[in-house]
Amino acid sequence: MEITVATASKLRITEEEFEMIKEKLGRTPNFTELCAFSGMWSEHCSYKNSIKWLKTLPRDGKKMLVKAGEENAGLMDIGDGFGVVFKIESHNHPSALEPFQGAATGVGGINRDIFTMGARPIASLNSLRFGNLNEPRTQHLLAGVVHGIGHYGNCFGVPTVGGEIYFEDCYHTNPLVNAMSVGIVKNGETVSAIAEGEGNPVFFVGSATGKDGIGGASFASAEITKDSVEELPAVQVGDPFQEKKLLEACLEVIKTGAVVGMQDMGAAGIICSTAEMSAKGKSGMIIHLDKVPTRQQGMKAWELLLSESQERMLLVVKKGEEQSVLEIFEKWDLPCSHIGDVTNDGMLKFYMNGVEEAVLPAEELVLGGGAPQYERSFSKPSYLSNIETFEPSNIPVPEDLQSVAKKLITIPNIANKKWIYNQYDSMVGTGTTNTNEPSDAAIVIAKPTNKALALTTDCNSKYVFADPYIGAMIAVAEAARNIVCSGGIPLGVTNCLNFGNPYDPEVYYQFVQSIKGMGEACLKFDTPVTGGNVSFYNQSPEGPVYPTPTIGMVGLLDSINQKMTMYFKSSEDSIYVVGHLKDDFNSSEYLHKIHGIEYSPAPYFNLDEEFQMQQLVTSLIKNNIISSAHDVSEGGLIVTLLESSFFNNLGFEVNAASGNIRKDAFWFGETQGRVVISVNPSQNKEFLDFMSTQEVPYHFLGQVSESTILIGEEDWGTIDEWKSLYDNAIELLLKK
Repeated sequence: MEITVATASKLRITEEEFEMIKEKLGRTPNFTELCAFSGMWSEHCSYKNSIKWLKTLPRDGKKMLVKAGEENAGLMDIGDGFGVVFKIESHNHPSALEPFQGAATGVGGINRDIFTMGARPIASLNSLRFGNLNEPRTQHLLAGVVHGIGHYGNCFGVPTVGGEIYFEDCYHTNPLVNAMSVGIVKNGETVSAIAEGEGNPVFFVGSATGKDGIGGASFASAEITKDSVEELPAVQVGDPFQEKKLLEACLEVIKTGAVVGMQDMGAAGIICSTAEMSAKGKSGMIIHLDKVPTRQQGMKAWELLLSESQERMLLVVKKGEEQSVLEIFEKWDLPCSHIGDVTNDGMLKFYMNGVEEAVLPAEELVLGGGAPQYERSFSKPSYLSNIETFEPSNIPVPEDLQSVAKKLITIPNIANKKWIYNQYDSMVGTGTTNTNEPSDAAIVIAKPTNKALALTTDCNSKYVFADPYIGAMIAVAEAARNIVCSGGIPLGVTNCLNFGNPYDPEVYYQFVQSIKGMGEACLKFDTPVTGGNVSFYNQSPEGPVYPTPTIGMVGLLDSINQKMTMYFKSSEDSIYVVGHLKDDFNSSEYLHKIHGIEYSPAPYFNLDEEFQMQQLVTSLIKNNIISSAHDVSEGGLIVTLLESSFFNNLGFEVNAASGNIRKDAFWFGETQGRVVISVNPSQNKEFLDFMSTQEVPYHFLGQVSESTILIGEEDWGTIDEWKSLYDNAIELLLKK
């Protein structure tokens, strides 16, 4: 078969890259070799259009135990001789075509990134984006994705403890499915994704290889079109019970001391794991593909290299200790095959039934090695001019605030997501504490230590669309705010950067500005970026999705006793809002969904003020001065008050603070850097004395009531009426 530019083009390799490959090899590649470059140089594996900007993010911190991007997931010290391992990744394109398996295998893949490092996963989170919930397609995708996440997580036995979900028209064709996993490992017992030691055997372990998922990495590096359904074979098929066995077998085999290195077979399958492990160890491998266990006969060499069949690992084992490895995987009834050996020449040599199929330099295939790196041109998006001309005075102040508030809490972005999270098992493992006592972040006991982790995923992409720089800052700040309001100290970040086509200068502008804003905020909160995922090409013929740089953040509580909850505790407690009040309702759900305004600036945000406010809330919690803390986010102050009341079925009697702030901006605006707190009467003097020494502004709103809601002198009914609206809104939409 003659290999030409046309052949390369069909594999999504540009003419320029084809010439680079020929130069690196000193010859024209054969088809199998070209397929290997196609997978490894895809956007999904090489980060060729993003790596230069990713390197500008803060990647160092005193609690980092491995360098950012050095391993499959981030690893940070939590004390008591243990570390937390965490990462977030996307499975957007597969979920758009086959929502159940796309989401399920996203959960499976991110959990493998955790236990391939020797950590036991203890918690899962997610961040989801869909189109208009009134649309049948959105309802189909939502049902499939939620079922897939719930099925895999529930069967695998790791609780889904938190997440977020938004519905916006721009995600109609291209939903976003971001999955995060968190694990615990004893310091010194981690395993690296490395191949070294000439003559050490290479083992393939886990599920047999099939044709599912072939070309998945390349598929994820292209836009969704009407023809994308023809690429369904690029969607993997998962088996959570097999993964549970693989987890236990891998953790057991690590304890033998026989494992030199281990990596899961994710994107680009065998070619990726062999190349990355070899490049990291400055070694090579001889691999006999005919020894790879398969579930379909007659698979070709290139199919075996690129298959992304799930629940598979590549292990490098100390020579002479093979038997202990074989016995463990046999005990767990998992395929385990010696498929090759480590060499010291830096070359990957693949054979099929004794015939040489491909010879490739490992270093030339990988990110940080020979994979290309580009810096794309960017220009300010034209739509930003519409945002700059927004005039808030053109929006009339509604006379009936109560009816607006009732519409607001039934908007799917705000309403109770119980229809979704009730399908997830949040209690397996008995580590989560949020089911009975909700906080702004999920609080999970970090067994076997006495510490706890605060976990969250956050990004309001509407803010990022309005101002990519400020919007990305807000995503980091809100994640930190959720952790602080829960009693934790922010520790580190993993990110999932979801954007449109990087070759579109306006999309690339959004990406670059988001990276700059994220980096500045992470420096402020001392939360290094430990790793993550870039997902470009989230774009359909109708255009790109909102820029969505999702932040996964982990925080630490030295004791579970430090936990702070979000709900009001008893009537007559005083209610305050801490932070600056502004006459601002920019990019709010109120403005967007009630008034139909698509273009308005990002809400008011000041990084220094935000940080100062969070430090204050940390002190209030540490000194046991307050009874609850809940941040102000989507829906504004009224939604925060209602959410604080629902858990104990309490009400509130409050007044707007004095000042020149429009009533709709006061109650529905989403000005950042604010937290609603409640204070027991016995603590009120201590609270006021403490606040008199602080520079952060605060405002008395009123007090908690038995069940009634009074706004000023107006009776807004009882908490039960509002709770019914909030709880049932999404289910009523789905039943239409």
